[in-house]
Amino acid sequence: MKKKLIRIGLTSVLLLVAWLTERNCNLPIWQILIIYLIPYLLISYDVLHEAVEGIMEGDPFDENFLMAVATIGAFIVGFLPNGEPQFLEGVFVVLFFQIGELFEHYAKDKTRDSISDLMDIHPDTANVLRNGESIVVNPSTIAVGEVVVIKPGEKIPLDGEVIEGSSSLNTVALTGESVPKDVAFGDSVISGCVNISGVLKVKVNKTFSNSTASRILNLVEEASKSKSKSESFIRRFARIYTPIVVISALFLAFIPPFFAASYTDALFTWLYRALTFLIVSCPCALVISIPLSFFCGIGGAGHVGILIKGGNYMEALARIKTIVFDKTGTLTRGVFEVESIHPNNISEQELLHLAAHVEQYSTHPIATALCNAYKDNSCDCKVENIKEIAGQGIS
Repeated sequence: MKKKLIRIGLTSVLLLVAWLTERNCNLPIWQILIIYLIPYLLISYDVLHEAVEGIMEGDPFDENFLMAVATIGAFIVGFLPNGEPQFLEGVFVVLFFQIGELFEHYAKDKTRDSISDLMDIHPDTANVLRNGESIVVNPSTIAVGEVVVIKPGEKIPLDGEVIEGSSSLNTVALTGESVPKDVAFGDSVISGCVNISGVLKVKVNKTFSNSTASRILNLVEEASKSKSKSESFIRRFARIYTPIVVISALFLAFIPPFFAASYTDALFTWLYRALTFLIVSCPCALVISIPLSFFCGIGGAGHVGILIKGGNYMEALARIKTIVFDKTGTLTRGVFEVESIHPNNISEQELLHLAAHVEQYSTHPIATALCNAYKDNSCDCKVENIKEIAGQGIS
């Protein structure tokens, strides 16, 4: 996108220079053409390349083909009898087209960033045991059967089985459930979960691409390729619509001049109208608007924590009458809070005081809730010899 922005800026400057040169210098038409060709080729080389590729592949009728025909035609009409140079207009058409493409890419990048932020479940590095030493590597380089070490606070990089240690796992990013999952020797763990307390050694049983986190991210990335019915219809319609536009433009350019007093005198006027018709009839907005709307909708939902699998599912939302919600983390915040205290032979404040001080060194979500509920920070009580046992508590 940065390169496209630079091309647009540079083309705008060169186009201004070309226009000023044309107005202030009495140059032959072929020299003016060369001056305008510089910004034209700079801004349109990718459009021309894709148009040629479409022709070579037997599928030429797209927006790139229409842009190429219309703009090249604008350059040609200046050399016709009684024709006026349309070089400036030819460059402007592609320039505005590229500005529209720039906004489209910007919207897609914003959407992709929103989805990536929502699905931040993959660690960038992992600690793997090789030759008796723990080394930091990219998770994608770890093979099935190798042992990874997951410290407290780290994400599990790949699916596997615990072979040493015990801990609690935060699975909220994958399941929405805020209650930690306790794991010990022999338990299976999935990538994307966060290790809360103890150190774990996990024997990998799935490759990076087949692990849970990777499969979820792939599902999200493929979401925009899941076409809705309206999107599929528009694309089929465009394949029929575009050839009709091209044929109509040819008729508009060459048939009406036959009914004029002079064919050559009228040809410029009608050719100019045909080129205008081509540009106005370009199905860019038609083809882009629907998929871009769905794509931005998916990204907007992702920005507020809602994951939609594709455009067809978003379209189906307009027809639903009943919604079934998961409670934890969906209708609730997924964070524990102390609502009430029911002590036995001890005051509420004293019970909360003892519980909060014992739990102050724990990272368990319930421990955090107890500490947040105890507001008195003036007490200087010290707690020593703390031992946290996953699934059992603190002693």
